[in-house]
Amino acid sequence: MRSTPHKSLGAAAVTVAALAALVLPGTPAAAQPSTTSASCSPAQVVANGGFESGTSPWAASTGVITNSSSQSAHSGSSYAWLDGYGSAHTDTLTQSVTIPAGCSAASLTFWLHIDTAETTSSTAYDRLTAKIGDTTLATYSNLDAHTGYVQESFDVSSFAGQTVDLSFTGEEDYSLQTSFVLDDIALTTSGGSTPPPADSTRTPATPSYTISLSSDTSGTVWTGHESVTFTNASATALSEVYLRLWDNYHGTCNSMPIKVSGVSGGTAGALSVACTALKVDLPAPLGQGQSTTIGFDLSISVPSGADRFGHDGAFSFIGNALPVLAIRDGAGWHLDPYTNNGESFYSLAADYKVTLDHPSTLLVPATGTSTDTPGSSGRTVTTATATKVRDFAWAAGPFTKISGTSSAGVAVNVYAVSGISSSSAQSMLSTAERAVDAHAARFGAYPYGELDAVIDNNYWFGGMEYPGFVLDLVSTTALTHEIGHQWWYGIVGDDEYHSPWLDEAFTDYATDLALGKTGANCWNNVSWGSSAEKITNSMAYWDAHPSRYSTVVYGYGKCALHDLRRVLGDTAMAKLLKDYAAAHWYGVSTTAEFKAAAQAATSTDLTSFWNLHRIEG
Repeated sequence: MRSTPHKSLGAAAVTVAALAALVLPGTPAAAQPSTTSASCSPAQVVANGGFESGTSPWAASTGVITNSSSQSAHSGSSYAWLDGYGSAHTDTLTQSVTIPAGCSAASLTFWLHIDTAETTSSTAYDRLTAKIGDTTLATYSNLDAHTGYVQESFDVSSFAGQTVDLSFTGEEDYSLQTSFVLDDIALTTSGGSTPPPADSTRTPATPSYTISLSSDTSGTVWTGHESVTFTNASATALSEVYLRLWDNYHGTCNSMPIKVSGVSGGTAGALSVACTALKVDLPAPLGQGQSTTIGFDLSISVPSGADRFGHDGAFSFIGNALPVLAIRDGAGWHLDPYTNNGESFYSLAADYKVTLDHPSTLLVPATGTSTDTPGSSGRTVTTATATKVRDFAWAAGPFTKISGTSSAGVAVNVYAVSGISSSSAQSMLSTAERAVDAHAARFGAYPYGELDAVIDNNYWFGGMEYPGFVLDLVSTTALTHEIGHQWWYGIVGDDEYHSPWLDEAFTDYATDLALGKTGANCWNNVSWGSSAEKITNSMAYWDAHPSRYSTVVYGYGKCALHDLRRVLGDTAMAKLLKDYAAAHWYGVSTTAEFKAAAQAATSTDLTSFWNLHRIEG
């Protein structure tokens, strides 16, 4: 317990961007790790990161580590509470950590809650500084107060081979409390000493997934088997693959919603990246052009909550629940952390055959084209087949379903939860029919057969896209946007963690066009938050500056594309995007490739355009 009670917490909280989140510099020459070859077993190197085991091995100011009921833990019952006195005060929290030399990837994550009694919207009176070694990762202040916890994430791989202090320092001025509350601190390492592939080929390629699952009576627990066949497209042999168990973000490593067991065709290794990545060692290196299959038993438990993975009462939404193969390319394995602000779901186009055995009282909309056949007593078997999709999602519940066909012949289904009026459902069906045709006319024919839209006004996130399957509120703009993602993410893929603008900005631009908006003068309203802020920043940056994410990536991003249209002309811009989509159909887009395509479409040198709009890459 603290020796001095905290002041009453302020009733209001202002959410703005963090004061600073600095890019980690390269390791100083004097501190470079040894170049001796070393191996890396994926591990979590912070001890007692949830503060449930007392104070050790943390060095902390008196009373910082606590289970006081005056604040809430992110998980468990204990947490670290820095400051909150409303008087001049400094609190510290430090642990020495060792990042193994053989690890090519190291990610620091922590959950942070800030509340304040300060009333200013412009002055940072109280600050929390997060550091590793002598490097400042980020500085937060009373201006960053927000309801609940937000996860922060930083790449600290440049510290491989070093033992350094991980430290947090909270400094409070003479009046009006600000509380900085930390929990579930983790530093996850992965990646061995094997150098990255010599070529940039993305692999494992041409994955084909076969899944058979059976649900409980509510549709919230699914168990069964999954297998995936894949080919190594790279000249560098594959000795292992990684499965992304993305939805373990929604639990803990001690209580995982996604559980894999009984692996065949390989040997299961350690879980890493907060238990969202599972290494599977192959029995023998897989050479270029060779194929193999791995399989495993799978258990999925859907948590409560109207989320992209969660259930809203009787209605379950099951996105990113199926383990999918991570990508290896010239940069090595992509094992980025889950982000709740946007997406991390970088995957190659794959084929899926998914069999879902469920009570007949539940409708089960899903990615792909579905057929229903009678199962055992009172049950139905829904078989969904999807070709060249990047993920597979489904829902389960006593939905109200209405169906239609767009003018271009696309079958569209709307599944509404209870509480959605029939007129609202019909409006969303009409919106979906118009939107799918409008986007197809601009970027190429819709290839996924049917399109399912699951409507629930309780979604906190607004809407979410999956191939042939979207979650959305009753909103014309939002549904038009999510359907636009069928092209910009679904058909034309991208690395959503490192280049979120390539799907979000392009989709928001497509939404404007579909709704007849010209984006006139929208670039005139741009005001950068800092010199580090760019349209092309990764989710690591936006997770440290969450309040700026939609403003810059969606808003400034689409305005930049409207500006590019004005430079190229309407006809040339329309041709650029249609040709670019065709050239990257079922492939992966990069910023460099798009910039090159845009430059090829005009005799005007676009260098100053990219610089002005802060589009780098």
